[in-house]
Amino acid sequence: MKELSSINRPINIIFRNYHSNNYLKDLIKTRNYCKKKGFNIFLSNNLHLAIKLKLDGVYLPSFNKRLIYKNLSLIKKFRFIGSAHNISEIKIKEKQNCEDIFLSPIFKTDKNKDYLDTIKFNLQTLGIKKNIIALGGINTKNLKKINLTKSQGIASISWIKKNGLK
Repeated sequence: MKELSSINRPINIIFRNYHSNNYLKDLIKTRNYCKKKGFNIFLSNNLHLAIKLKLDGVYLPSFNKRLIYKNLSLIKKFRFIGSAHNISEIKIKEKQNCEDIFLSPIFKTDKNKDYLDTIKFNLQTLGIKKNIIALGGINTKNLKKINLTKSQGIASISWIKKNGLK
């Protein structure tokens, strides 16, 4: 949470832990910190725990293809967000009722050499009525290129860790 302490504007945090089932204490600590700072917090891939802990929503990763989320009547202001890498995954996220969809990677990353860049990003988002957020490989050098896309925002882990967000 050291990286988050320098951020002076409202942001969304996705809590992900795919390596351990024993993360409840860390999640509660992060939730309390986010509430204090005015950040929204989403839990990855665990709808029932997100509701139980009164989080702001749930994040559905690209590998989650289940369509059971569409007709759930939930608490007010509870949101679904998700990630996708191509048009077919975007369509699944729409069917899952995700309000915001992270499309990645927009730029080259250490983890992934195949990336969309601005033209493919825009082509993938044609006709999509949900908020599309650019994710992946965003840095100071290519940040201005985001303005060439139909992205409603950006998401980054490494760039925020390195530069903060003030």
